[in-house]
Amino acid sequence: MTALSVLALPLLAIPAPAQAAVKQVGGATFVGYGGSGANVYAYLPGKGFTTTKVGGSAFQFSAAPDGKKIAWVDDKGGLHVTQGTKDTVVAKGAVAGVPCATPVWSADSTRIAYAMTAAESMAPIAIVGADGRNRRKIGKTYGVCHLAWSAGGRYLAGYAGTTDGVFLLDTTNGKSRRAAGIKLANHVQSLSPDGRRVVVNKIGANAPGGDGTWPLSFRPTLVDTVTGATIKLPVKGSLIGALYTKDGRLAVRVKGAKNNTIAVLDRNLKEIQRIVEPAEARKLGLLGLIP
Repeated sequence: MTALSVLALPLLAIPAPAQAAVKQVGGATFVGYGGSGANVYAYLPGKGFTTTKVGGSAFQFSAAPDGKKIAWVDDKGGLHVTQGTKDTVVAKGAVAGVPCATPVWSADSTRIAYAMTAAESMAPIAIVGADGRNRRKIGKTYGVCHLAWSAGGRYLAGYAGTTDGVFLLDTTNGKSRRAAGIKLANHVQSLSPDGRRVVVNKIGANAPGGDGTWPLSFRPTLVDTVTGATIKLPVKGSLIGALYTKDGRLAVRVKGAKNNTIAVLDRNLKEIQRIVEPAEARKLGLLGLIP
């Protein structure tokens, strides 16, 4: 990793007056595109940014929740883990050359789930350790795009390559089901720890599906995957993303003129903390928060 050649500003956490004891967020990971590829930027207060260039040509990657590792897929279907200057192929047979078929990390940054090559749109999903050990297939799903993994470990969610809905895969029994309330979507950002709620980018019937790369920003919609109800996010401003933390808080990204901010909501969707991002991250996509 190399230092981002800009002056980093502190990631300021501003708790609500009655919530001074809320758990703080340590940092964040961001993505930016330029030239022939993508870069992942890990930011920690007091240390600034470090940069990891993503390998491959289809932008199939994800950042580990600990901010230290990147998983990505090469043109031949090899699943790589990059940490610092070390790069290791930990599995083979991943779907390759499809931007939306991104791998995903477990909440503890020790395992990776990814879609495997198949002759049908319902692809098998495998899980492998970050060290390449204990690889196993867990089931098949139509939801192979922009996989999200619940912090509880039981559910994976992704949207269909046709953008026709979001599907959840139960990692314990291998069964897949379509999430209620989502007709068309072209991005899945995050799942609640219990897999009940999903953050997605819904699209209309005439909207372009896009090329499947990670969006730098999107209007987040929170949906109950069982009832199909859309849950209103009680945050004012132009919302440009949202994701769940490991402990079930919901971080909602808000566009700013100089700095974007992150409103952290508790399980009852009450704002308990406001985080000011570094100005240098304003035009980058938010991938995750580092504990």
